[in-house]
Amino acid sequence: MINEFKNLLKTKILLFDGAMGTMIQTYKLNEADYRGRRFADHPGQLMGANDLLCLTQPEIIEKIHTDYLQAGADIIETNTFNANGISMRDYDLVDLVYEINYQAAQIARKAARKITDSNPSKPRFVAGSLGPTNATLSLSPDVNNPAYRAVEWEEMVEAYYQQVCGLVD
Repeated sequence: MINEFKNLLKTKILLFDGAMGTMIQTYKLNEADYRGRRFADHPGQLMGANDLLCLTQPEIIEKIHTDYLQAGADIIETNTFNANGISMRDYDLVDLVYEINYQAAQIARKAARKITDSNPSKPRFVAGSLGPTNATLSLSPDVNNPAYRAVEWEEMVEAYYQQVCGLVD
């Protein structure tokens, strides 16, 4: 697969998909949609946790991937832009980072495989999406304590490590 990808890069420009979050917004999902059955009793608000939709609304995520592929994208990105242990703290979903990333990769692979199977002369690929966190290592969030860091380097490494493990497995 990697050799096929490299050879394609030598012969043509490959197109990525577009913005996942923007496409999710077109579905006008509400809090109950984000929660699904599994998270009906979750203590905090989940609306806006787009990555969680890989678990609660996988058919929507697969449809978005399929739409981008049918529109001509060669590469789709997983719905995991914020699915790291630091960003997921806001939703109390840190324990689900691996599962969210794993399921996101499975959903994207399924969509890419379906479209590739329908037209084997145009293979489609999946890229894992790793976005920034909502924390910074270089600036203090406390103007009165410039040396303070809300996140340490090791926490950042672990957050991305768990995310990548889910995507790769």
